[in-house]
Amino acid sequence: MPFFFAANAIGLALVYYRERLSRIYAADLVGAGLGCIGILLLLFTLPPAPALTVLGILGIGAALVGAWELRQGVTIAWLLLPLMVALLLLPDSWRTLEMSPYKGLSQTLRVSDTRVIAQRSSPLGLLSVVESATIPLRHAPGLSLNAITEPPPQLAVFTDGDGLSVINRYSGDTQALAYLDQLTSALPYHLRPVRRGLVLGAGGGADVLQALYHDVAHIDAVELNPQFARLLTKDYADFAGHLYERPGITLHIAEARSFVAGSAGDYDLIQVSLLDSFSASASGQYALSENHLYTTEALGEFLQKLAMDGFLSITRWIKLPPRDTLKLLATSIDALPASGDHGPAQQLINIRGWQTSTLLVKNGTVSAQDIERVRAYCAARSFDVAWYPGITRDDSNRYNRLRDAWFHDAAVALLGEQRERFLDDYKFNLTPATDDRPHFFHFFKWRTLKEVLQLRERGGAPLTDAGYLVLIATLAQAVIASLLLILLPIWLYQRRIRAGPQAICRSTVVGYFLVLGLAFLFVEIAFIQKFLLFLHHPLYAIAVVLSSFLVFSGLGSAWSGHVSVAARGRLLGRAVTGIVVLGTVYLLLLGTLLEQLTVLPDVARILISAALIAPLAFCMGMPFPLGLARLADHAPELMPWAWAINGCASVISAVLATLLAIHLGFATVIAMALLLYALALWVFPTPCKENPTADSRNSGHPLMT
Repeated sequence: MPFFFAANAIGLALVYYRERLSRIYAADLVGAGLGCIGILLLLFTLPPAPALTVLGILGIGAALVGAWELRQGVTIAWLLLPLMVALLLLPDSWRTLEMSPYKGLSQTLRVSDTRVIAQRSSPLGLLSVVESATIPLRHAPGLSLNAITEPPPQLAVFTDGDGLSVINRYSGDTQALAYLDQLTSALPYHLRPVRRGLVLGAGGGADVLQALYHDVAHIDAVELNPQFARLLTKDYADFAGHLYERPGITLHIAEARSFVAGSAGDYDLIQVSLLDSFSASASGQYALSENHLYTTEALGEFLQKLAMDGFLSITRWIKLPPRDTLKLLATSIDALPASGDHGPAQQLINIRGWQTSTLLVKNGTVSAQDIERVRAYCAARSFDVAWYPGITRDDSNRYNRLRDAWFHDAAVALLGEQRERFLDDYKFNLTPATDDRPHFFHFFKWRTLKEVLQLRERGGAPLTDAGYLVLIATLAQAVIASLLLILLPIWLYQRRIRAGPQAICRSTVVGYFLVLGLAFLFVEIAFIQKFLLFLHHPLYAIAVVLSSFLVFSGLGSAWSGHVSVAARGRLLGRAVTGIVVLGTVYLLLLGTLLEQLTVLPDVARILISAALIAPLAFCMGMPFPLGLARLADHAPELMPWAWAINGCASVISAVLATLLAIHLGFATVIAMALLLYALALWVFPTPCKENPTADSRNSGHPLMT
């Protein structure tokens, strides 16, 4: 409802003040750009529920400004001001957001005497700290069934109601941490002495404690969320034993890949923590999520920072049929050089327990001594070995027995000549993730859908990759709604005017504003991904890229209003040429350029990002107001219709861009956007030739007007 009335107000303003439509559209874009930054600042200040109250008050404030402009301020104020007061006085129960009962936090709170003792909110997520006074919390993913030690008291920390991590009570007695040696992730500590270790995704500190238990002299712990780090350094520092104040342990608030890129390297072990929850991962929630830790390029960068004979260790949840583990193995194989003294098969070790698997990638050849230590480690803990150089099928699937040796057979296929055939025939998508297609958790294949749906009543629901199917359903919903909202108004308009000449060819109106709406969002979404690694932080990428595109597009729109009617066609041609040329240059060279500049300070990288986006966005801000100006001259009654077409196309574009990026990559999304802008040049709304009142000078190709 708010969007319906807001769009109505903007559409009416564009029609009523059509001599100033470029300025109105510019104000709309600039306001949206400032809103991108404003909402992030707001979410750093307030939790989600109060933030929604602030947004509601801002909406009422906008209505008051509009009423004042229309000289109805006093009349409208009597209605809106009490509404604003009522919004502030609403009971908390009315404003509390209900969490899904299927999330981990909701399920945990059903345990007797379990309660949330603290919450911390930021755009990176809502952190909920949970304690249980009666029934101890115990979180030890992948713990061996042979373990005879239990975890110490723990506080659970949920991110947005899921993604469970724990803060262990630590008093300095490392023997209390013995359970951490019974996890699959402890394997690398038994293969070689670890002098320097790096933990990516420190979370509640369990992996840091694991390194401490194994006498690692120097530990770098990297955590993206400063609110999470504060829990261990301030709020619960006593409970955690002042972990990050201990000698040899250094906490870094940074994005994992940016930290690795700027580090000196020479690590004996780089450990990628298991921070997502099993339930969320298994349900397919992350199918649409971009994850730059599990791409071919990321693993290659991590391997470059290892000391000779050092290990990269990554632990994932086990799903059946296997998905995460096999896709990670395939990605690791691509990240390793295929030629040289040793191939990928000689550098990989993969083990699994009943719940987790751990993949080790060695910067060197796995030795016979390594293999003996792996076998001893797994035998003592009843873990299965899926792969090490020279493994036989009989050596796998011994303890946590499956119907077949799926993990071993998949490793043999992925490392052998039948790799491509295996990837094609496997019922889930195991194609390695890359920076251009970073959707590691996308496992869906259409040909498997029928079989999966038949298994739903037998517990097969998690196999459906629900996030991807929701995306498809959203796209279908957007297309159907858009067709209704676009076709119904023009049908009603046709009935009203009965018959008569068309001042503007409506097919060109549909085509022009449709491709503009698709192309604009294609570029925005793809560039967020392109700049994410350069800006080293997802919040910076979203705020800088979106706000830069919107603000500079607004300036481009304002500029387009200064040209004469006769020059509009030429300006459109120049704007589209600028978009295509700049977009092509960025598509070919942007990755290399940003890679060279990634070592610069944060402020410099933000300014460079805005400067690179500015000329492209400036050009992108011109086609829409130029098209509306053409309608204002010849068919002003079609302007709201064009506004609706562009809005519907923008909604479709946001969903379609994600879908295309999953299957084809972000580079392809940008290339398609450039083609759409070129197409817009040829479908620029033109006066119909059969209209005898149309100015003959304005008919024909837009470049000739």
